[in-house]
Amino acid sequence: MSDGEFGKPVILAVGDVLMVGDREKILRDAGLAVEHVADGAAALAFAQKPVPQVWLVGERLPDMEGVALLRALRERNLSHTALIALKNEGEPTANRVRGAYDFLIEPVSALKLVTALRNARERAMLHAAVEDLSPDMGPAGYFGFIGRSVAMRSVYRMMESVAASRATVFITGERGTGKIVCANAIHKAGPNAGAPFVCVDCTAVAQDKLDASIFGYAPELEIDTDFGPGGAIAKANGGTLFIREICALDLPLQEKILKFLQTGSHVPFGNSTDGQVPVNDVDVRVICDTDRDPMKEVTAGRFRQDLFYRLHVLPIHLPALRDRGGDAVEIAGRTLREAAAEAGKRFRTLTPEARAAIAAYDWPGNVRELHSVIHEAVAAHDGVSLSVDMLPSFLGGAIANETPESPQDAEKPGAAEDASASDMQTVADDPHEDEGPVLKVDIGITLADMERNFIEATIDACDGSLPRAAKMLGVSPSTLYRKRDSWTMGR
Repeated sequence: MSDGEFGKPVILAVGDVLMVGDREKILRDAGLAVEHVADGAAALAFAQKPVPQVWLVGERLPDMEGVALLRALRERNLSHTALIALKNEGEPTANRVRGAYDFLIEPVSALKLVTALRNARERAMLHAAVEDLSPDMGPAGYFGFIGRSVAMRSVYRMMESVAASRATVFITGERGTGKIVCANAIHKAGPNAGAPFVCVDCTAVAQDKLDASIFGYAPELEIDTDFGPGGAIAKANGGTLFIREICALDLPLQEKILKFLQTGSHVPFGNSTDGQVPVNDVDVRVICDTDRDPMKEVTAGRFRQDLFYRLHVLPIHLPALRDRGGDAVEIAGRTLREAAAEAGKRFRTLTPEARAAIAAYDWPGNVRELHSVIHEAVAAHDGVSLSVDMLPSFLGGAIANETPESPQDAEKPGAAEDASASDMQTVADDPHEDEGPVLKVDIGITLADMERNFIEATIDACDGSLPRAAKMLGVSPSTLYRKRDSWTMGR
């Protein structure tokens, strides 16, 4: 493997962490590329390589403590890394695993170890994606997605990377996060974009018709499905078969899916496998998704472990809307203009209070819920700007204590001095754009002061709430707390 080859990070095992049972063989059989070094010094030398890496570090190494190695790696601010610490049961946890992406307490099962490493590998790939985002993709979205947050830019890069492949993709994420949009985008970005894209929803098709719907059925049978006698596989020939909620399949049908993925052939429903020549003249790319936690399904015995490993070659996890920074406001603005155009309404923008309410809400139903809220508001109201009182009360309540500055407040003694001291001024909203208030920065201000003033202005706009300000800025609240602490200590 060449250094820097995207999508194939090396898993580096440090010390004797693989010297338990057949761990090394298990990892390799699961498709994980593993390298091994004996001690911390060799690990730090390996860290000079520019490949995405996952580190598996034991509690104690021949030349240092495992926590010392984790600290040394963090001090180097290495990119494209995910660190996993293996700890012995009974050891203190709080300080021993600081700096690790994940930690596992021995004894660790093979399934848990493989899953942790796969998740860490995906994280390393996503971090690499942020720095390698294609310039022609644009900052605001990708094939129907809207949003420019770091989390989504990582997903866009992953989607672009896997689109060129014909390998199976497994999409996970909460309901409403856009898994159908993701599958469509991968298909449209791939080499067979003009070929069929066929979706089978395993929760919408009767269980006794799923086999015939996917694989087709014997000619002598008369089964009413949406995909004809050849099934969805035949209908998707040359293109993409999207299996929605694959965890809803029963175990026998999961086994049939696994065999199809392994061999490329299948036997239609109603045909005996004994002496029956399988159908193998189809060329189909398979994409699957699930709203469930697939690992919990495997542990509960409801989902085949071997199928999980086979599907998890190219995993994509879609973040919840609450984890996407300011994307909610951007999605709301775009949805508002589209819904208004469809309904013949005048809406162009969201008021600042409406934007603040949308940014502050957690959106448990994700993008789907946001779309519904905006469409309902457009149907019930009209105007140039959508105000917070036009939104459901549960949104207005999030900023019930926030009121816009009154003209009298602006004329209070000292108001001009306060504006000058902040080095920034708020400019009136453009009624034709939905980008929020514009901030004008005085020439000569340092970059550090500009950042501080911008953050403080955002916190003030959120009535002093750091969590809400963090949502609007697209960072974690801990980042704002750390910056404020550093400003205090620097006085």
